Amino acid sequence: MPEPPLPHSALEPPYSVEPKRLLEHLTTAVVLLDGALNVRWMNPAAESLLATSRVRVMGQRLESLAGVDGCVEAVLLKARDELHPFTQREASLALPSGESATVDFTVTPMSADELLIEIEPRDRLLRISREEALIARQETIKVLTRGLAHEVKNPLGGIRGAAQLLERDLPDPQLAEFTRVIVEEADRLRDLVDRMLGPNSMSRHEPLNIHKVLERVRTLLEAEHPRTRYVRDYDPSLPELEGDEAQLIQAVLNVARNAVQAMEEHDIDIPCLTLRTRARRQFTLGAERHRLVCELGIIDNGPGIPETLRETLFYPMVSGRAEGSGLGLSIAQSILHQHQGLIECDSAPGCTEFRLLIPLESHH
Repeated sequence: MPEPPLPHSALEPPYSVEPKRLLEHLTTAVVLLDGALNVRWMNPAAESLLATSRVRVMGQRLESLAGVDGCVEAVLLKARDELHPFTQREASLALPSGESATVDFTVTPMSADELLIEIEPRDRLLRISREEALIARQETIKVLTRGLAHEVKNPLGGIRGAAQLLERDLPDPQLAEFTRVIVEEADRLRDLVDRMLGPNSMSRHEPLNIHKVLERVRTLLEAEHPRTRYVRDYDPSLPELEGDEAQLIQAVLNVARNAVQAMEEHDIDIPCLTLRTRARRQFTLGAERHRLVCELGIIDNGPGIPETLRETLFYPMVSGRAEGSGLGLSIAQSILHQHQGLIECDSAPGCTEFRLLIPLESHH
């Protein structure tokens, strides 16, 4: 007796999905090129990465969409000719917006006339790693500084008290001058340690307009450094953020004053300081993703920060200026941490930018 036929569900999967539909839902950017490196197709993730639409770029060469150097193009041609897949780590692409992106890409030759490229952006991951390292270093500095402050302030109090008692028992009033020097120097060291610890008052977070903070800083700097040109590039759509206005003024002023003083010390012909605000959506600070972040840029056209100082820029007592105490940036970073934010820096001769990043969500 013949066996009954298998049910239809046993012969085929319960449903089928078109490969094209799968590619369109990937978060990895996928681009299909022909043998001449012209675009034949791309998925929505690639459209987002390259900031263009598939319809507009169909038939155009890849290098016209994203600036690729000769090395990357040679890799694509080699993969096409040898029919061998290739992966490139941390390659640089120049995007149509003028920005550059660091990506990992894998090229897979499907035939002599078809190249499939998978592009994975690396900027966000690299920035997260850099920010996590920065936050970890700042926490370590905070612990060390507090321990140092405790060890220094205790004997300073004893020295100051002993000097005051000694001054009362001195037979010659003229000798009191020396005890006053001891007291004054002990007070100076105490104040220095207090400044290393940052603001000594608790943050009082209240709704505030960040542009009011910037205008206060600009007014102070114009009075101190009238030769500098100040440019305002504000985003008026920014909502209010919750923070301590006095502390944020101090943080912005510390960063901006450093920039203006560096330009003056190097005799820049037309010193220019730009204060810029932007909103960043779905932005990651450290390991935490925020729906909306305020980016406050402080940009100068000074000489740039020496390479040797960039890794230790936010450490206490580190300064590139002979008269600097090295506490301004450390205190500013500490204030930003109290607002769940941080400070980043990019520097090159003629353009140094400090970015103060502050979440705009409520922390209550």
